[in-house]
Amino acid sequence: MTDLKRFSASAIPAELRQPAWNEILSRLGLASDAASSIRNDDSGHMALSVSARDSVFVQLTASPQILSPIAAKSTQPLQGTVLVLALLDGTAQVLDADQTVKLRSGDIMLLDPSQSWRLALQTRFRIMLIKLESSSFLLRLVRSGRQEANRISTQQGIGALCLNMLQSLTEQLPHVDNNELPALEVTLAELLVACLSHKQSAANEEATDVQLAHLRRVCRTVDSRLDDPDLNIEKIAAQEGLSPRYLQKLFKNSGTTFSEYLKSRRIQHCCIDLANPALAQFSIAQLCYRWGFNDAANFSRTFSQFMGMSPKSYRASPPQDLHEQLRRGCPQTKPSARSPVTDPQSFLQDDDIQKRRRPFQEVLDDHAKYALSLRLAPKRFSDIDNTAPAQTVAQSPRQYYLPVSDKTVHWGYFSNAIKPVLTIRSGDIVTIETLSQHASDDCERMIDGDAGAQSVFHWTGTTKNVDRRGAGPMDATIFGRGAGEGFGVHICTGPVYVTDAEPGDVLEIRILDIQPRLSCSPEHQGKHFGSNAATWWGFQYDDLLTEPKKREVVTVYEVHQHTHPPHAKAIYNFRWTPQTDPYGIVHPTIDYPGIPVDHSTIDKQFGILDKAVIPVRPHFGVMAVAPRETGMVDSIPPSYFGGNMDNWRAGKGTKLFLPVATQGALFSVGDPHASQGDSELCGTAIECSLTGVFQLVLHKQRDLKGSYMDGLNHPFLETPDEWVLQGMSFSDYQAELGPNAQTQVYKNSSMEAAMRDAFRKARHYLMKEHQLSEDEAISLISVAVDFGITQVVDGNLGVHAIIRKAIFPDYDPDHLPKAHS
Repeated sequence: MTDLKRFSASAIPAELRQPAWNEILSRLGLASDAASSIRNDDSGHMALSVSARDSVFVQLTASPQILSPIAAKSTQPLQGTVLVLALLDGTAQVLDADQTVKLRSGDIMLLDPSQSWRLALQTRFRIMLIKLESSSFLLRLVRSGRQEANRISTQQGIGALCLNMLQSLTEQLPHVDNNELPALEVTLAELLVACLSHKQSAANEEATDVQLAHLRRVCRTVDSRLDDPDLNIEKIAAQEGLSPRYLQKLFKNSGTTFSEYLKSRRIQHCCIDLANPALAQFSIAQLCYRWGFNDAANFSRTFSQFMGMSPKSYRASPPQDLHEQLRRGCPQTKPSARSPVTDPQSFLQDDDIQKRRRPFQEVLDDHAKYALSLRLAPKRFSDIDNTAPAQTVAQSPRQYYLPVSDKTVHWGYFSNAIKPVLTIRSGDIVTIETLSQHASDDCERMIDGDAGAQSVFHWTGTTKNVDRRGAGPMDATIFGRGAGEGFGVHICTGPVYVTDAEPGDVLEIRILDIQPRLSCSPEHQGKHFGSNAATWWGFQYDDLLTEPKKREVVTVYEVHQHTHPPHAKAIYNFRWTPQTDPYGIVHPTIDYPGIPVDHSTIDKQFGILDKAVIPVRPHFGVMAVAPRETGMVDSIPPSYFGGNMDNWRAGKGTKLFLPVATQGALFSVGDPHASQGDSELCGTAIECSLTGVFQLVLHKQRDLKGSYMDGLNHPFLETPDEWVLQGMSFSDYQAELGPNAQTQVYKNSSMEAAMRDAFRKARHYLMKEHQLSEDEAISLISVAVDFGITQVVDGNLGVHAIIRKAIFPDYDPDHLPKAHS
């Protein structure tokens, strides 16, 4: 359970604020000497959570003050405790008897709470403080250098990863269970060790850059193939173009062997899985197969050698000191064969052999910490709906996390030539972050402070991280709007390559969960926002009553997704005024995605829709596999491959079936919505960033014979209570409209054509899947099937047919083909 304690200065009488403030700080071993400032500051906030290992996590926002350690005045020094400071906003200094270390926003500092120092927070600040318990090795590194050496560089590399992790933890702290925090402690401690170890080894020149680069590359390759039970040094050498003898030498230089390193990496991943309550439904055998062990008995023996207990005992009672346990075990062999990942004391030995080994060991450790951190970053897998249909593939599903960044998205287009950002097997579960392309309507609420969003939307006079936005020409020679011309607008995360997927197969996308992406802005932290734009492509644009008759209006909403019932409330709206993008191009209308709105040029109207409470139904407007066509395809018109269907029923608990058109399927998702009505009339929904949990299940063509899915050539939705057939004006507009299809589809679409397509698909489904005659199907459609307008704004207009499952109470889905293993 989440055990979060909050302090809000405004809720406490002024005379009681100082003792209340210091009471919480004392959990960190700190005290504040700013009595007057705390007493007069009614905007101070603090949130505290204590992990199952008694480490303390505190998020703190307040006015200037000085913090100092209580333990420095005690005769009982703390054992193995390290204080981690992340200065998220503001400026500060750390002062001790020898030096002053200046800190600025984004810095991380490690402090020894048993020593005497002062933390002077000089401006209004926002910080994350963590008291890490049982961190003896990290503490020894902290004590081995001056204070300046304990300031972590966060500009790039592992330091930047630490900062992103702490920023994410600040956002998610209210939602992270105290039993989940130990996994984060393990990751954070490992990363911080890596950061300090980098500094200590900077002067070591005995290892060549080439050798270390080779070792890093080999580590990445090993980690990507841990699930291969037949993995050996010969395979890795062949893949990397190196000799097995040379690889063995690299690992010998690190004080281990290839086989010991491989086992230690697999054991570490198994430890994390066994200690993770979210994976309790999987057997120990399933978890060991997941990481490349092909014999459960051999795994049990190896695990016991490394960890000192059986996997069953470990799972029943994971050690409280998980950090040390993960680092400790290795078989009782001579020291030269020890795994460096589990033998950190070697860092502190000063003999010549250890000095030579140190940089190699650090490469192995750094990679292990980095790889584990990607699995242990806050992703709340415990929220996955475990009532979803049972996994039917032979192997247990692996779980992946795909963050959003400028390196993991494609903006405004689909293509089978896009390089996949992730490769999975059928049945694996992927948590995918998505961004709304309308977040730039209010950067303060929806982009600021969010590292992933900032990397995607970053656009200055000289730099644009994601340059292409749309399927148009890069030189913008048609309208001059910008690269890609905005011929397609959606930010799509992906693509994800599904192993063994081939044209003719069907990909089933199970939506297991949808979570909001909360604001990271200091002013709006923890809240969720979205934007609705009534635009020039909306159905209403040529049918307005009041002046000005041609206008675009943006409405910003706050989304309350965790209330009962979930709902959204409008905050303000504004009429679009000509906006000048960072390259100097003026946009009189919303004609190009991601234009940062200058709020000094708009007139905000508050108090709008004050009587309206909008029900929330989170879903993804865009889910697609790659099209078969060569070149880039505009992301706006939906088609046979899915894409921008804008059907609000594509939410949690729904399955979407899409025909695979290219090798690997190449699944992408985007256009997240908090709520949308049928028709999406004004052009958009409540466009807001969301994170989805998807299970991707592959159905091979050979297994589909005789079923409705055999030859599926359009999107097919299945909710817990309904089957939904998606009709469009053109079911496959590129094939139907020829070379100029991406222009003609906007001109030639009609609602009648979409209705007819939906009718035909419903008729075909009833006749094929439920063995009705045509006359029976037509009668049933007329008396029991509901047709609705999906959307009227995406070029290829949409109408859907809803067939309630209650119509067929004896329907047996077990005859459907099983998932591909």
